Amino acid sequence: MLLYLDNCCFNRPYDDQTHANIFLETQAKLLIQESILTGQHKLIWSYILQFENEQNPYIAHQQEIKKWRSQASQLVCASEWIVSTAKNYQRYGLHSKDALHCTCAVAVNADYFITTDKQLIKKAQVIAELKTVNPLTFIQEEHVYEN
Repeated sequence: MLLYLDNCCFNRPYDDQTHANIFLETQAKLLIQESILTGQHKLIWSYILQFENEQNPYIAHQQEIKKWRSQASQLVCASEWIVSTAKNYQRYGLHSKDALHCTCAVAVNADYFITTDKQLIKKAQVIAELKTVNPLTFIQEEHVYEN
């Protein structure tokens, strides 16, 4: 299964873990990453992920997230199609970077787009080619934690 995790998802472990929902999403995200490392799922990395990660003011976080690029089975580069499709998605209320993330996932036929951004999940529902969920929902639907 081909997975696209956005920057919010990659950064979830660095958020305040005293909030139950954040803690649970973090644990789910870590299970997803484990499933990538064991080959159960495949990771997509994109130029917009790289760009956003490079903007992270926390260098240690940035370096840890950057390591996931080497685990990706697919790398998505910028193209005219991605830019024009992302502009189309913006008409549905997606912010420009979110639209680029979604378009990169669609470009390589991702099975899931995983994010912790609730508003993005709602807005991305209009993209028929993309199943957008948070890490908890993915774990519940896919049973990643089962042997």
